[in-house]
Amino acid sequence: MLCQECGQQPASYHFTKIINGDKTEFHLCESCAKEKGESLFPYSNFSLPQLLSGLMNFEPPVPQVVHGQTYMRCENCGMTYQQFTKAGRFGCSECYRYFASALEPLFRRIHGNTRHVGKVPQRTGGHLKLKRQLMDLKNRLQMAVQREEFEEAARLRDQIRALEEQLKA
Repeated sequence: MLCQECGQQPASYHFTKIINGDKTEFHLCESCAKEKGESLFPYSNFSLPQLLSGLMNFEPPVPQVVHGQTYMRCENCGMTYQQFTKAGRFGCSECYRYFASALEPLFRRIHGNTRHVGKVPQRTGGHLKLKRQLMDLKNRLQMAVQREEFEEAARLRDQIRALEEQLKA
């Protein structure tokens, strides 16, 4: 594929830019990518840790007051939450425990969930997909019973029975 800008050299940089749902693809050679880099990506001088730290700053952590100072610090390695937001990575494995109150909303915002469920291959994961769907329906059934929404609970019960029959077949 040739460069879209000069049309002479092979395109070695492929960018996809999505703004307000409008997708634009760029296929550029090295020299054209360097020339247009600033106009294509005005914030291109950032690293992945800086990107993640920028995402984290939307919801500040729950502060702790120690000796009159307000901060969060890992007692194992001494890293503060402010240092973590700048570096984009933890100092040790214990940091997850000490910064847990700030991490849960962050993970939920970035990944959409706080529990890893992985991906299931479309062709071979049909049985596993049904089991997950069954688990989800059972959780929803428990919630409906707790809220005393018995019509919803009955509907969910029927769906669970139908899925269980599919799993047996």
